Amino acid sequence: MTASTAAPAPLHLVLGEEELLVDRAVHAAVGAARAVDDTAELTRMKVSDLTPPELAELVSPSLFSEGRVIVLEQAQDIGQELADAVLAYLKDPADGITFVVVHSGGGRSKAAKSLPTALKKAGAEVTECAKITKPAERESFVRAEVKRAGGRIDAAGVSALVDAVGSDLRELSSAATQLVADSGGKVDEEAVRRYHRGKADVTGFLVAEKAVGGDRAAALETLRWAQQIGVPHVLIADALADAVRTVARVSAAGRGNPNQLAGELGMPPWKIRKAQGQTRGWNATGLAEAMRTVARVNAEVKGAAADPDYALERAVLDVVGAKQTR
Repeated sequence: MTASTAAPAPLHLVLGEEELLVDRAVHAAVGAARAVDDTAELTRMKVSDLTPPELAELVSPSLFSEGRVIVLEQAQDIGQELADAVLAYLKDPADGITFVVVHSGGGRSKAAKSLPTALKKAGAEVTECAKITKPAERESFVRAEVKRAGGRIDAAGVSALVDAVGSDLRELSSAATQLVADSGGKVDEEAVRRYHRGKADVTGFLVAEKAVGGDRAAALETLRWAQQIGVPHVLIADALADAVRTVARVSAAGRGNPNQLAGELGMPPWKIRKAQGQTRGWNATGLAEAMRTVARVNAEVKGAAADPDYALERAVLDVVGAKQTR
């Protein structure tokens, strides 16, 4: 048990669809609970996989008063019965439980649509995670990421970074963090150009592009060169995961007009257009296998593997092989 004078908020509402911001908000809530009780048990459940009796069991008083963090994901899919159970619990919450509800802000049912308002009335600490779509918002995000990493960036550097990387927040965050490390904290347009001249052609994103494209030789070649010049393992793994997720989402959406699909998928049209070309040769079985692979390598490069270079090579080969699955 870790002593602390500040008790964590017992109820959190993470509201929105921006995945990176949602992940960070959930991580922050879990971290706050574990700052008070470092043994707090974490349970994450999709509402579609949870019944009212199972919820009652999760929130039942503990014999030894152990701390618990319960994260209800995809609450926009909640049904009336489970919503009623959640709200009934919140009228008399148990001590030592941090309850986190992740909700997109939408929902088809009346219960799903009304849940955020009910949680706010119950005193939830709200973290807004709305999609970042406007150029000014994206630039503000880049400035905040550079500051978060301990650096400073000027206006020209912000524009250059957005131009070079695109609109994906995870890509922007990874690039901003790496630039701060490479530049000693002061990021300007020249630092961005220098970074991308040296690495843009062999970043994790090119490795990922070759892998989801099924080009085994090119994927391995770019991976090995990226490793030689020091592209971080995590950056490559994140890029691989993003590429697979993008292909999966675009594949599920069908062959629609990229400009029309942009709003629905929350991606820029150019990214959808590119992914539509990459979906050829993929099927549901292969995509499922590739999703398992990128989840595995994400854990491996963060410490689960003794040799992260080998873990990345195996993941690239597995993704290439998954595309050949029929």
